[in-house]
Amino acid sequence: MADTDLIKLYSQQILALAADIPHSERLQSPQASVMKRSPLCGSTVTIDVDVAQGRVSRLGMDVKACALGQASAAILGGEALGKTPAELAAARDQLKALLKEEGEPPREAFAQMKVLTPARDYKNRHASILLAWEAITEAAAEAEAYERAGAAEAVQ
Repeated sequence: MADTDLIKLYSQQILALAADIPHSERLQSPQASVMKRSPLCGSTVTIDVDVAQGRVSRLGMDVKACALGQASAAILGGEALGKTPAELAAARDQLKALLKEEGEPPREAFAQMKVLTPARDYKNRHASILLAWEAITEAAAEAEAYERAGAAEAVQ
């Protein structure tokens, strides 16, 4: 990888996001917790979530990844509260399309994903970039099921 490629890939925006990941503390007693690991690079992300009324109400993350994976997690952390599991899954799918199919970044929520566009050409970085999104999609769905089960018990 040439120096100019590295500069393009690790822009100031990427590095600033990586240095300031919101919700970087694990939650105590979350409804769901999911850890994902990229076998290619060894990056790991653990996501803890609670869902209330069908929306993410609490979020905690432990991110051990490259700057791109950290930046991706920071984008997620900045927007995930208040989102439904379906909205998070759609955002994950948009990120996959952005990286793998030259799709467009979202225009509203998660619009910061556009800073990850230069990573399209570096397929070995895609798994790390997607880790937090894979983890929150799974965790939010589990937490939503947990919330529904609790509501069903309360009715009985």
